[in-house]
Amino acid sequence: MSTLNPSMQFDYCIVLTYYSPYVSGLTNVARDIAEGLARSGKKVCVVTSQFDKALLVTEMVNGVCVLRAPVLFSLGKGVISPALISLARRISKCSRVLNIHAPMLEAGLIAWLSSAPVVITYQCDVSLPPTLLGQLQHYVIDWSMHIAIRFSKLVTVSSADYAQHSRLSHALQKKQTVIPPTCRLRKKGAPIFREGNGLHVGFLGRIVEEKGLEYLIDGFSMLHDPHARLLIAGDFAGVAGGSIINRIKAKITADSRIRLLGFLPEDRIADFYASLDIFSLPSINPFEAFGIVQVEAMMVGIPVIATNLPGVRQPVMMTKMGEIVEPCSARQITESLVRLARIRPDCAQGAALAQEMYSLDSVIAKFEQTFELANGSN
Repeated sequence: MSTLNPSMQFDYCIVLTYYSPYVSGLTNVARDIAEGLARSGKKVCVVTSQFDKALLVTEMVNGVCVLRAPVLFSLGKGVISPALISLARRISKCSRVLNIHAPMLEAGLIAWLSSAPVVITYQCDVSLPPTLLGQLQHYVIDWSMHIAIRFSKLVTVSSADYAQHSRLSHALQKKQTVIPPTCRLRKKGAPIFREGNGLHVGFLGRIVEEKGLEYLIDGFSMLHDPHARLLIAGDFAGVAGGSIINRIKAKITADSRIRLLGFLPEDRIADFYASLDIFSLPSINPFEAFGIVQVEAMMVGIPVIATNLPGVRQPVMMTKMGEIVEPCSARQITESLVRLARIRPDCAQGAALAQEMYSLDSVIAKFEQTFELANGSN
């Protein structure tokens, strides 16, 4: 960290375990906030872990100063990095506001030690395997989050629906303010992934068990249209917590209509959405809070099938842009695919509403207002 100017002052310091180039909903939200505020002229620093030793410990990325703390070892979906705590404390001394993106193991200590007012962005409850170690990690992280919330000025949550069903609902409701995650209006893409005029269904996300992909595959496989296609896109190489890609590959061999696209770079995501008739978010994780990818699909006029989970169901309920199915129900996914193929919702109206409710600029403006409120400027 010696290359950092010791006299540097920041408007906002954003702290989280994984930052870009890692890809996840939590990471992408933090990146969008950091880069959006930097574009508006704010001085922004991100304090994160050096989860990959090939990453620089200090660099400027799209106007954001990124500082990475060394990692001792990985544990489940997280990393152990004592240096992250001391680094966050140091940068808090030269920042107007500290924004912690949670869940995060170190959040309690970081909030307690911060010299700057703290805003917690609580994106979801942590979800770990139901093993003894997993349950112990649940307890420790939740305990840390209780401390972090106690020492914070405000807590942003993606929806009141999710916050009400969170394990930390009692603590959250005392300080919560609702700000949806950052969602991008993708440029008009080219349908380069389409194969013919059959129904094209898509999924975009990490290839992990909690996303419920196996139920989507089973539900799609019960369609009798030989021209239909299921396009599965997402990372499975460097995924925290482990991927189920081998199970997915074994499962799709029985259906030649299913395509596994792998990781899509940013400049291909618009083309992916442009290739779809229906997007599906079949998550079975009760701790998933929103589903940014489904909103981005809605914004470009693609109806969505989402599961009936707190927070996840909200975009469909608010925009009427699709259908809600119960988690782990391949049959309901099949039925919804059939209905949406026959009778589509008003996609133009739904897209306009989604853009109005979840536009990137308005969400970043709400975060800035919240940070300034915590700082006592308003």
